[in-house]
Amino acid sequence: MLRTPVDGTRMHILTWLKEPCRAQAGATAEAVATRFGLPHPVALTHLRLLTAIGLLHTTRIGDRLHYRRDEVRVAEVARRFEKGW
Repeated sequence: MLRTPVDGTRMHILTWLKEPCRAQAGATAEAVATRFGLPHPVALTHLRLLTAIGLLHTTRIGDRLHYRRDEVRVAEVARRFEKGW
């Protein structure tokens, strides 16, 4: 699942997290799992990978971890792909 993504789930998650209500507050792994119909461990794996490569930041609110996009890093990666990596 991590090496050869074929369904675009991580891209869908990044796009969803860009929506105004999500951009500020972020989303929990539970919210991502519900939104995309994924088992919780699968949603968590996607989120952890996106965090590890720097596309998401985490913030702890209460006892829950919220994931938000790192807009600077997302823009940097997008520029690299536009230039033909």
